[in-house]
Amino acid sequence: MPTKDKPEKTRSRVIAGPILVILVILLAAIGGYFLFAGDGKSVPEIIARIVPTFSPSPTPSPEPPATEPPAPGSPAPGPSVPGSPASGPLVPETPVTGPPTPETLTPLPLPPPLPAEPPPPPARYPIEPEPLDEPLPKLVDSDTPFSNALGEAVGKKRLPPMLSEDLIYHLVATIDNLPRKHLPASIVPLKRAENVFVVEGKDDTLAIGARNARRYAVYAATAKAIDSARLVEIYRHFYPLFQHAYQEIGYPNAHFNDRLVVAIDDLLAAPEPKPPVRLRQPRVLFEYADPDLERRSAGQKIMMRVGPEHAAVLKAKLAEIRGLVTSQVTGSR
Repeated sequence: MPTKDKPEKTRSRVIAGPILVILVILLAAIGGYFLFAGDGKSVPEIIARIVPTFSPSPTPSPEPPATEPPAPGSPAPGPSVPGSPASGPLVPETPVTGPPTPETLTPLPLPPPLPAEPPPPPARYPIEPEPLDEPLPKLVDSDTPFSNALGEAVGKKRLPPMLSEDLIYHLVATIDNLPRKHLPASIVPLKRAENVFVVEGKDDTLAIGARNARRYAVYAATAKAIDSARLVEIYRHFYPLFQHAYQEIGYPNAHFNDRLVVAIDDLLAAPEPKPPVRLRQPRVLFEYADPDLERRSAGQKIMMRVGPEHAAVLKAKLAEIRGLVTSQVTGSR
């Protein structure tokens, strides 16, 4: 029942209608429905192959023995082989003094490229905005023009009291959360219904009071009087801003109109329990005593709270609006 739990800021015309109707429903609900060493040289120190350099004593070389001419027919003497007795003393090799050959580093293989992100799925219920005579305001500057458009369509006296800042952000976040289990009160752009949530009985007989539905009568009447076609025109006019806000709150590849239809369908599927609707109060907040009702979404709990008569009016208007926002299959955003 009451739940315990804001997004941030940035001529089409077919969905402020659904927005407003849902807002009206929300108004009805909020009353009892409480969130990363070297020295600069490039050549390393050379460790040369040091071969001991002999410094032979300056002893006189012995005179080579006299050689006799080779006998006729004998082969001529060949060159002496180094290191052989005939080649004289061993002379050490000259030490290596040049820079060493740098090691050849094998580069590591590059990682495979990341797969390309798949394109966003097409909209199931696309909304094609109308051509604009003037560009839309930026999302952060849209509060006044959007509120004025709603007031002209519904009548400022009938327009439910709403927040004056970040209105489209709050509407988008509210509609996104309606089919979920919890609807944080901090994101709802409407002021709460007047008076307190009315209950009757206690303990096993605790239930929603018969007079509780009266709190929502004005909202049900406003919803019934709404020109759905005109409101959907306003929605289409401002739809690019709704889509922008929806992407900014965390859905860059999704379509807000699809989410709106999901929210409407969830509200239409709300059960219609017969009064008295039993409650329990384990702590401060009330809960439905029936586990099946308590498991329902935040939006469906709102519909159950307004009472069967008002719920029927709201459902009829929502069904009408759903038909309008799902019939604009003229293109994909």
